[in-house]
Formats: sequence, C-alpha cells, structure tokens
Amino acid sequence: MSLSPTLILAVAAGGAVGAVARYLTGAAMTQLLGQSWPYGTFTVNIAGSLLMGMLIEATAPVWSLSAEMRALLITGVLGAFTTFSTFSLDAVTLWQRGQQELAGLYVAGSVVLGIGSLLAGMRLMRGILG
Repeated sequence: MSLSPTLILAVAAGGAVGAVARYLTGAAMTQLLGQSWPYGTFTVNIAGSLLMGMLIEATAPVWSLSAEMRALLITGVLGAFTTFSTFSLDAVTLWQRGQQELAGLYVAGSVVLGIGSLLAGMRLMRGILG
C-alpha cells in the first residue's frame, strides 16, 4: 500500500464529502421520520452498501479507476459515509472466494465484538469518571 501524499489527500477530500453527506442524510431522516428509530444510521448503511456494490461492479468491467480515484471514492467518500459499506464488501468478498465459514465468522464477530466493545468502553469510562 502506498502512502503517497496524493493518495492521502484523496482519502481526506473524499472523507470530508462522505462525512458531510452522512451528517446531512442523518439530519434529513430525523427531520422527516423522527427519532423513534435510528433512521439516519439505517439509511446511510443501506445506501452506502448499495453505492459500494454499484461502484465495485462498475469499476471492474466498465471503468478503470486510478488508485487516487479509488481512494477518493471508496475509502474516502463511502468510508466516511458509512463503514458498513466496507464491512459488507469484505463479507461478500470472503463469501465469493469460497470462504463462507470465514465470512460468517467475520460478520458474527464484527457484530458481537463491536457491540461488546461499545459496552466495555462505556463501562470503562463510567469507572474512570466515577
């Protein structure tokens, strides 16, 4: 993996766009549908996964993206919009490689350990803050 300044700037620029898009989408969904359910997070996760799938499929046979454009769009924009899209891509990639058990372990482990880590972090801070 190259750490060229151009690639880093591409990720940063895309990340700015994706983060703002995530914020605006979340705010719009909350305003439109209320706060009774995490509509904003749900929307960005599903939309991000859809966009990731479209982008991955389009870049294989149709477009030939430079490393900078991949960094900007996939890592930057979609990565900041939702990491769930990258999680989805990783799980499907494992599955398509014939590694179904590893894909299942990745999905289950990510969900269980992610939620467990959040709870552990909350408990840790409660202990620190008293």
